[in-house]
Amino acid sequence: MAEIVGGFLLPHPPMMFSGVKAPEQQQKNVNAAYQKIADRIGELEASTVIIVGADHYILFGPGCLPGLLIGIGDVDGPIEKFSDLPRSQHRVNRPLATHIMEHGRANDVDWAVAKAFTVDHAISIPHHMVVSPNEGVEIIPIYIDVASSPRIEKRRAYKLGQQISQAVDAFPKDERVVIVGSGGLSHWVGSAPMGKVNAEFDRWVMALIEEGDVDELLALSDEEILAEGGEGALEICQWLCAMGAMKGARGRVIAYEPIPEWITGMGFLELTFDF
Repeated sequence: MAEIVGGFLLPHPPMMFSGVKAPEQQQKNVNAAYQKIADRIGELEASTVIIVGADHYILFGPGCLPGLLIGIGDVDGPIEKFSDLPRSQHRVNRPLATHIMEHGRANDVDWAVAKAFTVDHAISIPHHMVVSPNEGVEIIPIYIDVASSPRIEKRRAYKLGQQISQAVDAFPKDERVVIVGSGGLSHWVGSAPMGKVNAEFDRWVMALIEEGDVDELLALSDEEILAEGGEGALEICQWLCAMGAMKGARGRVIAYEPIPEWITGMGFLELTFDF
């Protein structure tokens, strides 16, 4: 039977792949954190990684803004052109992705569905950094809309994670699944404070995850997140989705680096029941 065997929370900083240099030691620490997660995915013997990202008003625009989307067919990416991140095919576990979609639709999840899809960096960076080093591991890309109003509510994102877990549990074939919440932490995007990082806020959020305090995170209003962490910190929703899929797990911090050069407070955590 299929089961979720692990979860991770990580950032997807596009500036990292655009020729912009961070301080050398911070860059080494970030690369080591991604490598640690890639190694753990291998140790967990994962066959599939579900990557939960958010559109950056790149894939979708005012003509179509899906709240919840799952890719079930041909996937490649990223759609953007980065000097250090080549576009590639992303192998999708089509049977499991289709099952999650069908299970969700039978249980009040109104999935939008992409049968052919070029994803953006929210999916492609985790794929490149932590999935592709593990030969044969497939992905399932999921997008939840937090970048543009009307946004998915945090409680809905957490509940979606629970529903994904239920769908995986109901899949009749053997799969070892890891879920990745891709995004965050503090960063301002396209607004005056762009380049600012609020390390105090980031560490507070990570401490709540270490404690398993989901309620405190769910109680945050969008206005509070925008004030303390900027537009990019709304990607806490992707983290909450992954946490919902591993209800009761706590976070174990792998690394944290506040990097203004990459306009992001970069947190890396493993979700675990071993505490």
